[in-house]
Amino acid sequence: APDPGAGPPPPPAMQRLKQRADFLAAAAGSRAPAGGFTLQARDRHEDGPVRVGFTCSKKVGNSVERNRVRRRLREVVRLAPPEGMRRGYDYVLIGRTQALQMPFQRLAEDFDRALRRVHASRPDSKSQALKSQALKGEAAPAGGSPNTTPHRGTK
Repeated sequence: APDPGAGPPPPPAMQRLKQRADFLAAAAGSRAPAGGFTLQARDRHEDGPVRVGFTCSKKVGNSVERNRVRRRLREVVRLAPPEGMRRGYDYVLIGRTQALQMPFQRLAEDFDRALRRVHASRPDSKSQALKSQALKGEAAPAGGSPNTTPHRGTK
């Protein structure tokens, strides 16, 4: 039985993004560049736990530097107030070289600001267009976006 004086229940468990498809899906959502990282966010349209992924390109430096950036970003997310991240969202933090030199408090402030920006931004235009077409009863365009080139061998 829960203790009546224990206060609010703990925040929902946070899960890690580990599969490439999840990272690619988050890249299609909103993004907010900050000094030491770029934050990408995607609404999964479900009430599951928050999922967070961390990545750095090799431009950041050698493996030691990339791992340090990812560790700092993980700690920023761990210490962030839970009400900033929404249930059912995937977040990806793409580390930059500046994250190594920035004071930790500045990284934390940038993360809070980036969270507010991704949640304030409007949904990406492609998913918004598909939603409005579905509401009007129109069919989605055949073959995806009109900018795609056909596969070799098709006419």
